[in-house]
Amino acid sequence: MSNLRPGILLFLIFFTYSRSYSQLSSKEVDQLVENTISKFKVAGGAVGIVKDGEIIHAKGYGLKSINSKKKVNKHTQFAIASNTKAFTATALAILVEQGKIKWEDKVIRHLPEFKMYNNYVTENFNIQDLLTHRSGLAMGAGDLMVVPPGSDFTIDDILSSFQYFVPQSTFRTSYNYSNLMYLVAGELISRVSNMSYEAFIEQHIFQPLNMNHSYSDLSKISDKSNLATPHLSNSGKLKEITHFEQTVNSAAGGIYSNVEDLCQWMLIHLNKGKYGKSLDSQLFTEANQREMWKIHNSFVTNTNERYNFHFSGYGLGWDLKDIRGNMAVSHTGLLPGMASQTILIPDLKLGIVVLINSSDEVGFSPTDPIAFSILDSYLGLDDFNWMDKTYQSLQKGNNQADSTVSVVWKTVKSNANHQLATEDYIGVYKDRWFGKVEIFLNKGQLWFKSQRSPKLNGKMSYYKANAFAIRWEYQDLNGDAFAIFSLDEEGKAQSIRMKGISPEIDFSFDFQDLDLQRVE
Repeated sequence: MSNLRPGILLFLIFFTYSRSYSQLSSKEVDQLVENTISKFKVAGGAVGIVKDGEIIHAKGYGLKSINSKKKVNKHTQFAIASNTKAFTATALAILVEQGKIKWEDKVIRHLPEFKMYNNYVTENFNIQDLLTHRSGLAMGAGDLMVVPPGSDFTIDDILSSFQYFVPQSTFRTSYNYSNLMYLVAGELISRVSNMSYEAFIEQHIFQPLNMNHSYSDLSKISDKSNLATPHLSNSGKLKEITHFEQTVNSAAGGIYSNVEDLCQWMLIHLNKGKYGKSLDSQLFTEANQREMWKIHNSFVTNTNERYNFHFSGYGLGWDLKDIRGNMAVSHTGLLPGMASQTILIPDLKLGIVVLINSSDEVGFSPTDPIAFSILDSYLGLDDFNWMDKTYQSLQKGNNQADSTVSVVWKTVKSNANHQLATEDYIGVYKDRWFGKVEIFLNKGQLWFKSQRSPKLNGKMSYYKANAFAIRWEYQDLNGDAFAIFSLDEEGKAQSIRMKGISPEIDFSFDFQDLDLQRVE
């Protein structure tokens, strides 16, 4: 759901230019966004900027839909994807304020069926652990239950699934991004508040802040006339795709909003939980904001000349670091055809939000050159030419990935006449958390289909040895995969291991976590 490529150039070796410039005017922001839309060939986007307690820029650009040609405005709703996670953390902070939970509460106190990979972790896993990507499981573990959309997995399936994963690190010692833990947090909010996660967000956050054009889930939008359509970019050509529908609840990435409403969201955080014309109302206390903006899980920091980092880490629903001596609070979000980025610099009373309704098949969308160009102007930094550098880096990465993938499919083509005993592979295989998949013949061709995730189905082509390459019918994200069979002494397949074909595969395709054993 959230891709591996947020801040695509942020950790490169930086250098500076001699020409300095001041903060960008609204007209310069307009030009920056329009140039970015043109260069990266995206449909449209929107930008919001708050400074010193005021909204100084909130505007839409480009098209909501390349088919309808209707234009984006400041009220146009976009999926904010993983920027939803900060709303989930704030919802929990509100429950802390209400005295209904404590941050250190064990998850099993509120969700007794929650079960991790060993008893110690199960018994000690607390609410903050749900939000900080330190479970010990691999990045994206279990995301195949929610990606692609349309599966029938329930919250009960998710709560019991973690016991079947092999941990990749010791509990609370490393950072591995987890969407499923946020779904668990959403269920905890529901259980404690006696209302759905979506209803809680609407009642306790959207309504007080007058975020009147924001929605906790796609299904809540009855009037879709101002809803941005997601677009997929392939070789510079755009096509409309369907909206990604959330599974179980919206807590990991399901909110839809617009730049005007998100400016209110940024202002309440910059105002330490206070809101209203005279800041006489309070959604959460400064103490709870400090808890959300405290590093709970440290990253490995890569120093650079441009931003002069000293620390970086993850708080509760936020990425945290220092930039040129200023605290920076940020997050990115990505779903097929939608991307978002939020950056807060509390010391400067500055907030920037960027929304875009296009992405490519490896999940890139150009929020970076817009957000960082605006940020740099407020930091007084020289022109870094983010747009061209991002574009060049993207092209290089895509070319390398395309080269790897191309070799695989050339091998498949060259082995097209390989004689197979297809009956040795046909059967039903089962994984303990993902359920059953079927290998069968479809018009004489081996085919893979998940019983619980219907969109995870596709043609299997012989690659080499006991490996097949699968091209999924679902192509909104690049998730094509290898299926590698283990055979018994008679040559009959007994199990399947899987892994992605592209080095740029979205981490939510966690094929490597599957252990499919023949059951029929």
